[in-house]
Amino acid sequence: MGTILYFDCFAGASGDMVIGALIDAGLPLADLQAALGSLMIPGYRLTADRVARAGVSAVKFRLHEDAAAGPRGDGPGHDHPHRHGEAHGHDHGSAQAHGHARGHGHEHEHGHDEAEAHAHGEHRTLAEILALIEQSSLSARGREKAAALFRRLAEAEAAIHQMPVERVHLHEVGALDSIVDIVGAVFGLEWFGADRILSSPLNVGGGTVRSAHGVFPVPAPATLRLLEGAPIYSSGVRMETVTPTGALLVTGHASGYGPLPAMTVSRVGYGAGDREVEGTPNALRVVVGDDGAGAAGRRVVVIECEIDDMNPQIFGPLMDRLYAAGALEVFYTAVQMKKNRPGTLLTVVAAPGRREDLAGIVFRETTTIGLRYQELERACLERETVVVETPVGPVRFKVARRGADLLNAAPEFDDCARLAAERSLPIKQVQALAVQAYWQSRRP
Repeated sequence: MGTILYFDCFAGASGDMVIGALIDAGLPLADLQAALGSLMIPGYRLTADRVARAGVSAVKFRLHEDAAAGPRGDGPGHDHPHRHGEAHGHDHGSAQAHGHARGHGHEHEHGHDEAEAHAHGEHRTLAEILALIEQSSLSARGREKAAALFRRLAEAEAAIHQMPVERVHLHEVGALDSIVDIVGAVFGLEWFGADRILSSPLNVGGGTVRSAHGVFPVPAPATLRLLEGAPIYSSGVRMETVTPTGALLVTGHASGYGPLPAMTVSRVGYGAGDREVEGTPNALRVVVGDDGAGAAGRRVVVIECEIDDMNPQIFGPLMDRLYAAGALEVFYTAVQMKKNRPGTLLTVVAAPGRREDLAGIVFRETTTIGLRYQELERACLERETVVVETPVGPVRFKVARRGADLLNAAPEFDDCARLAAERSLPIKQVQALAVQAYWQSRRP
């Protein structure tokens, strides 16, 4: 079975809504705080409060600036109730990626424009943000993902303003709250360990939004550019419902779009926007589950080809792209090919419905001119992820069962590596403490 995480963007998406939904679905706030703390940025705190949106319980994620850090107007962490005008009002300011004001609506309640907000906030350059990410405790893949998202954001803004990327000023996206949204969401999505991330079409809203540069249509320019290739629609509500950060996170992670896929649901989370919207919950819904329901989940397609004439540096990005497109397993095997040449056997395992997309990636990204594939039956243990409290911090465990029999329980390596770094301990010692804590927790 593979794990699916599905973004249900019926009311739009923003950075803080994504994180709120992940927390509601099970992401521990303490783990998120530890990951963001590794950025070594002082002067803020995070909260996750339970609120109601049109009668639906949801988590409102907020960043607050510590009083000692001084005021920043409407910039990052300003401890206000995030009054976002007529808009959805649910991004910590990341809507300024293209220079429109933070209200996300037709008129603004803030009483000052974007230029004033920028005068208050601390805005980091792209190079500074990438340096913060590189020193963080995110996994190597997480650091690469976060850096790629910020580069994409800079490229979108550069295209809109017709300037080189290195000259782009990221405005509020370079401020603390947007860094927290993007880096926090990357960490949270990796925490769930989903094999596939999918999304519904995105409800972008409508009307106009006022900025320091004038009045723009919704979706605003940066948002619309970041949504290229994704299906969008408007429910008719006259407000901005997808922010640039929301568009960036959803399109940067989703490998496909469509209705809710077949799955056995294990977790559901709702991330709240700032205000009530009449007639619908102002929230982003995240649904997590296994795609192994029924016989279809027991079948896989195996795609293979041998390659002996490709730059080996390409194999790393190729694996990342195949996993992002829904592959369950990707691995390489050294083989001896004709003319006595050493080569590499590429093997991709996936759900049968992903065959065409994955084959297209292999043909596009490699030098092979042919593939072979076959569909096979597979047997899988029942799996779940549980969090165990250890003397050095929480560790996720992958637990596998067959019926009532517990067959495997293994601590998540990334969690052990992170705690080992934080406590200056050997990783093997943290692993031993985790295993001991897990079995102690099972004693009656």
